[in-house]
Order: sequence, then C-alpha cells, then structure tokens
Amino acid sequence: MNKLFSAIKNGLLDENPTFRLVLGTCPTLAVTTAAWNGVGMGLAVTFVLVFSNLFVSLLRRFIPHRVRIPCFILIIAAFSTIVDLCLQAFVPALSESLGIFIPLIVVNCIILARAEAVAYQHGPLISMADGLGCGLGFTIAITLIAIVREVLGSGTFFGLDVTGGVYVPMAIMVKAPGGFLVYGLLLAAFGTLLAARRKKEADE
Repeated sequence: MNKLFSAIKNGLLDENPTFRLVLGTCPTLAVTTAAWNGVGMGLAVTFVLVFSNLFVSLLRRFIPHRVRIPCFILIIAAFSTIVDLCLQAFVPALSESLGIFIPLIVVNCIILARAEAVAYQHGPLISMADGLGCGLGFTIAITLIAIVREVLGSGTFFGLDVTGGVYVPMAIMVKAPGGFLVYGLLLAAFGTLLAARRKKEADE
C-alpha cells in the first residue's frame, strides 16, 4: 500500500509531468484559456494514462522489446478513441473546445513516457497508481494555469463573471504569449516550493 501511495505522490509532486518533467506542453499551452478546458483535458489524459498503463503492464511479457513503442501506441490509441467518442457523445461543447488535442493524446509524451518507464517494468497496481498520480498532477497543473489565464484574460472563473464588470480583461492572457508567461511563472513557483520542501526534510 505504501508503494501505491508513493507512486501517486511521485506523479503529483516529484515527477509532476507539467511542472517537473515539462512534458505535454503543447496541450498545456493550447487549451488552458478556460478552466473547464483544463479540467476536461486533464481528466481525459488521466483516464488514458491509468488504463493504458494497466494494459501495457498486463501485456508486457507478451510484447517483444523491439516493437514495444508501436504496441504502446496501439493501446493508447484505443483508450484515446474511447475518450474522444465519449466526449463527443456526452459533452459535445467540451469536445469541440478541446478539438484536435483529444485525438492527439495518442502521441502525448507523458503517456508514452510512463508506459516505457513504469508500466513496461512493473505490475498492474503500481502502473495504475503511477498513471493516476501523473494524471492528477497533470490535471491540477493545467487547471491552475487555465484558472489564472481565464481570470486575468476573460474576467471569469469557470465561466462565471467574478469581476462585477469593473475589470478590463488582459486579452494577451488568453493568447500564446500569456500562456508562456503564466506557465513559466508557475513552473518557477512550483520548483521553488518543492526545493524548500526538500531542504526542510533534509534539515529534519
């Protein structure tokens, strides 16, 4: 049980895909103009991470090492298609907002990296825990970026006006330069906090 919690914590903090490993930056910058986009994209990636890790782990003894990457992509593609079709069926507005980035989960380097580094080397439970931790870490990170960009760039919070009409939104925040700026600042802040935490643990 401790190993499972450690794997989840690792994805949330020490190997957070967005703020530590700096993976999946394309959807991170592209879809984070609204908070709901961040939540939707993050949960979609989490679903694919958990189940692709599970199936890679279950099949790892049958997957030849030389063709493992194509096999990983086939497994990931299956779950990406499930997510894409479900979003189109049940939340079409979100599906349209996320656009091409849902099908592109197939080649998301976060998922390929976890399949290679963890799922291909470990059992199903550890692999699923790792996928859950990394998925939640990614979800929290891009949702936080999206909240900052939406509040500053549109004056709304999850689509609700929070400024009372007295705030003039900074349009640059919902454009590419704003995305890079917010991401960079939060990346630096996360790194600083994590370094302070490690120093405190070392002192103790």
